[in-house]
Amino acid sequence: MKLARAFGLSKGEVVAFIGAGGKTSALVGLGYELMEQGWRVLATTTTRIGVDQLDLMPFAMRYDASPIIMSQALSDHRFVFLYDSIRQNKVFGGDGDWIRRLLDAVDSDVLLVEADGARGRLFKALKPHEPMIPSEATLVVQMAALSVLDKPLNEQYVYNPQAMHEKYGFFPETPIQAPWVAQILRDEELGWRGAPSQARIITFLNQVPLGQHSRQRARTIARLTLKASRIDAVAIGSVRAADPIYEVQKPIGAVVLAAGLSSRMGQHKILLPWQDGKTIIEHIVEQLVRSRLEEIVVVLGHQADAVKRLLKPYGVTCVINKAYKNGEMLVSMQTGLKALSPRMAAALIVLGDQPRMEPRTIYKVLKAYAEGQGDIVMPSYQRRRGHPYLLDRCYWQDILALKTGQSAREVMNANEAAIAYVEVSNDSILCDIDTPQDYREERERAGLNPHLPTPPQDQS
Repeated sequence: MKLARAFGLSKGEVVAFIGAGGKTSALVGLGYELMEQGWRVLATTTTRIGVDQLDLMPFAMRYDASPIIMSQALSDHRFVFLYDSIRQNKVFGGDGDWIRRLLDAVDSDVLLVEADGARGRLFKALKPHEPMIPSEATLVVQMAALSVLDKPLNEQYVYNPQAMHEKYGFFPETPIQAPWVAQILRDEELGWRGAPSQARIITFLNQVPLGQHSRQRARTIARLTLKASRIDAVAIGSVRAADPIYEVQKPIGAVVLAAGLSSRMGQHKILLPWQDGKTIIEHIVEQLVRSRLEEIVVVLGHQADAVKRLLKPYGVTCVINKAYKNGEMLVSMQTGLKALSPRMAAALIVLGDQPRMEPRTIYKVLKAYAEGQGDIVMPSYQRRRGHPYLLDRCYWQDILALKTGQSAREVMNANEAAIAYVEVSNDSILCDIDTPQDYREERERAGLNPHLPTPPQDQS
């Protein structure tokens, strides 16, 4: 995946790079990407860079040139770096107010800003006067190099390690651990101080090898970093690779559709026993908890109070579909999507009566989304698509706009080009429970006793 796609860039943005472990490389790489797409790219620094780094730019000029001259330079070179002065082998940016004037005067498509310094270190904690993010920034890219893991916490590898020790007690010279990195990245004071309130924040874990062990360590950092509500996503990759982003981790919630009457079962099917003394709905929720989704919303209707009591230990959010007796899955889905927090980037749509749902299926779906394979990701078995499937937030409004008698399938069919299919090895994605026969067959397929007696119908 390219940087521009991973960052979700659109024309008119001001992108500020902070942190350590590849800021200049990321800025330059993004600039060339956008230039090749025909964008007019301006870049600068609010601090300073090495004079040798000017050689990486197609063209460089002073920031106080006239707008006409700058515009002509953009037409000629497409990617132009602006600076104030060069002193002692350092290139310095302009004063604090010039960026606003520049944006009003020059017909560029994007402005890229190196807004922090780290003296070549792999990781950093901000000092009180850092960083120097323009107030006009719409995106802050927070950098860190995964190669800092297992290095000793000292000034050879880390900028301002003392702050990490003073605030969190990380011992000097101790090998740096993944949770430590995440703790600093999500800390407003040490990780992204001064990010404008309107700006998105994306963390970029750079220098990640292709091996699965390193990727998993990066995912651990991403999962912990995303606990900061201001951080929108964590990109994982290596800025020097041809496709520099391997995957983008975002906060994802699950919507469990469990409101039905279970009229053909004779009793509430999600409360039927499954295994290890747990009911069907408990078993499904446990699989979602193990998948480490940011939020889980369970949509209830029939016998809602009983199910809520059962699910209380799991810390999920339960919401009620008041129209559950009409039997429309669409209303439950709409209810669940409305209940997810605004920071959720996508929703995993889960059936509450599909107990053979496998964690590896969830993993495949989430992985395909993180790798940018599609904005809608569906598991497929023998060319038949099933549940659970993932739906990017950009399609939620289309779902919410559907009326009685319509179904989510209409949105899927209208956006077929955006769907990525992941092949699974068995039919668990297709099989839900509607009848006693379904229940017995599903238990048998799961290797459980198909003749397990079921509890009597709750008459309350």
